[in-house]
Amino acid sequence: MKVLAIGLLLVAVLAAQVPYERIVAAEKEPGNWLTYSGNYQGHRYSPLSQLTPANVGGLKVRWAKQFTMGRTQVSPIVVDGIMYITAPNRAEALDLRSGNTLWKWERPIPRDYQSIGFGQVNRGPAILDDKLYVATLDCYLVALDAKTGQQRWAVKVEDYKPGYSMTLAPLAIKGKVIVGVSGGEAGIRGFVDAYDAATGKLAWRFYTIPGPGEPGHETWAGDSWKTGAGSSWVTGSYDAELNLVYWGIGNPGPDWNGDSRKGDNLYSCSFVALDGDTGKLKWHFQFTPHDTHDWDSTHVPVLLDAEVRGKKRKLVVNPNRNAFYYALDRVTGEFVAGREYAKQTWAKGLDDKGRPVPVPGMEPNAEGVLVWPALNGATVWFSPSYSPRTGLLYVMTRESGATYYKREAEYKPGTFFAGGGETRIPEREQWGALRALEATSGKKVWEFRLQSPPWAGVLSTAGGLVFSGTNEGNIFAVDAKTGQPLWDFQAGGMVAANPISFLVDGKQHVALAAERVLYVFGLP
Repeated sequence: MKVLAIGLLLVAVLAAQVPYERIVAAEKEPGNWLTYSGNYQGHRYSPLSQLTPANVGGLKVRWAKQFTMGRTQVSPIVVDGIMYITAPNRAEALDLRSGNTLWKWERPIPRDYQSIGFGQVNRGPAILDDKLYVATLDCYLVALDAKTGQQRWAVKVEDYKPGYSMTLAPLAIKGKVIVGVSGGEAGIRGFVDAYDAATGKLAWRFYTIPGPGEPGHETWAGDSWKTGAGSSWVTGSYDAELNLVYWGIGNPGPDWNGDSRKGDNLYSCSFVALDGDTGKLKWHFQFTPHDTHDWDSTHVPVLLDAEVRGKKRKLVVNPNRNAFYYALDRVTGEFVAGREYAKQTWAKGLDDKGRPVPVPGMEPNAEGVLVWPALNGATVWFSPSYSPRTGLLYVMTRESGATYYKREAEYKPGTFFAGGGETRIPEREQWGALRALEATSGKKVWEFRLQSPPWAGVLSTAGGLVFSGTNEGNIFAVDAKTGQPLWDFQAGGMVAANPISFLVDGKQHVALAAERVLYVFGLP
């Protein structure tokens, strides 16, 4: 690895400390963006209110940062005048006023590294105390000095050669840094890891595919658990009061052929709640038992407190890739509410425990079966946003179906292990929408229609705005209460990232990446 420090005087002032207590109380310093989702609860909501429906039309590009490889999916961290960004096996600190580079770090990508079933991306860093944490494609967790970019430690999470990788932003909690792995299409056995934030020592590991003697192992036929996938490639959420980590788990393997893995295949397509100290499973909820359509549940869990049928509940909610919206009790995992929020043809509905009631004949076969949604789902990895101000959850929604096929799947380490594929319906029949849903039930309140199924996340703000972007390169803002469009910027490239908001010299700004450029917007 190498570090390039640029502007020593500027680097010298980078002495920000971000103890755990600052992140817990993130809403008290809305001028910063201290963790992947803006807070531990997964809200991707900014309490800043300077930008409003009345003035958002005046937003202009204040500066832009060019990336040198791939389509960026980064969600930056902002602390005390510094922005931290990542790319595959790279990290960089930028001056928040100008975008000028303060330091760079990079780790060579091995020549024999290959992405199996996913692109070469990185979705962002984490910060805790005086360290910045980066997950690499070749499956290392690296701690950098936030002041200088110097590497403090690096730990091998897994061997990349069988297909393990990391594309997510880590989650830093009290004394620990938590990561999950990509590679579900390579027949890996997924897991969520916690490492000591100071030393890099493994604190605990939770296998998302249970082995012999572990609860849930009986849901896998024979030895199918050994190649069961269950990757955990999107950042989780955390309830500091309950000390529970919530994480979304991906599809079972092989993806489209479930013949060899009869059973529900826990904990694939599930949310798991894990003890932050030990990694012990508190509860799980499976959205799509025995999934054969690649409907990962690797979504950011959104934690909120609300009244449901006259009773105050601690909830975790999720607009799922399978086209159903779920509200669960986050203390117990009990199903509270659920409904369809996008077109689907695979289930008659949900029973009183939230388990889907399948429509017969929707499983992939050799001839092909048309099913909604397509494999990239009604929504995918990109973040929704919850606004405590409106009580609405905003999600970029994909309306697309596909013909699913099944074929034989032979496991060979380091190769594609999917057992089928899909042919999507024609582009002219696909579309998308930014939808505002009642957070406790998933009931649609409004939608802002898009030309094609989106790949961008959402930011809501206390100023009454919702920001996102389109495949066609439009970065836009709408009214949070009505969905009325208010502002648009043509970035010239697909938007496939999550927006954030922060203060520069006391003024609210918004940042969102399009293709290989990160744009920072502010009022003149």
